[in-house]
Amino acid sequence: MDNELGYIDENLKVIRYNIGEALSRSGRTEDSLRLMAVTKTVPPEAVNHAVELGVSLLGENRVQEFQSKQEAYDSSAEVHFIGHLQTNKVKYIIRPMTMIQSVDSLKLGNEINRLAKAENKIMDILCEVNIGGEESKSGTAPGKLRELLEQLSQLDNIRIRGLMTIPPPSDSDLFLGRMEELYNTISTQVMPLDILSMGMTHDYAAAILHGSNIVRIGTGLFGARDYSKK
Repeated sequence: MDNELGYIDENLKVIRYNIGEALSRSGRTEDSLRLMAVTKTVPPEAVNHAVELGVSLLGENRVQEFQSKQEAYDSSAEVHFIGHLQTNKVKYIIRPMTMIQSVDSLKLGNEINRLAKAENKIMDILCEVNIGGEESKSGTAPGKLRELLEQLSQLDNIRIRGLMTIPPPSDSDLFLGRMEELYNTISTQVMPLDILSMGMTHDYAAAILHGSNIVRIGTGLFGARDYSKK
C-alpha cells in the first residue's frame, strides 16, 4: 500500500517546499500556518497516509461522505467542515467537528449554537465570505459581514475565530488582497480574529503572502479525482 500511495509523499514534499518559500517571503515562521488536506472523494487509506506524514488537519465538504468515512479515519486527525452546510445537516457533524468554516447566515449560526449547547460544547466557527460576489458560491457579502459577525457574537455556544473564502480563480490575487484587507479591518475595528482560511491548490502560495494561516489543499496533495463518483 505504501508504494501505491507514494505519490502523496512526493506531492507533499512539493507543497511543503512551496509553503516554506512563501512563509520565508512573508517573514513568517512555519508554525504560523496549518496545512489542511481536503478529503472530498479521497479514500480513507489515502487520507490516513497523509496523516501519517504529518498532515493533522482534514477538511470535509459533504456531510454524507464524511459519515461514510468517519470511522475509518485516523482518530488523531482534527476535522473541520468546509463545505456548504444546510441547517438540517448540522446535527450529524456537531460532535465530531472541531470547527465549521462555512457559516454564512444567522440561521445556520443559530442551529449550530442550539446543537452545540445540547452537546455542552463551544463550537469554533469561521464566517465564509463571498469575496468575489459570485452567484455560484455561498458566503456572506463583504458589506454584510460586520452585521453578521455582530449577530453571531451574541450566541453563547459558538466562538468566532475568523474568516474563510474561496476567491474567483481568474482574479485570485486581487481578491486575496481584498480579503486580507477585510480581515485586518474586522480584526481591528469589530472583534479580534486569529484565523484567515484561504488558498487552495492553485493559489495557496499567494494566499500565504496575503496572510492566510490555513491553506486547504486537495488536488495538489491527492491528485485529480473523479467527482462524479460521489
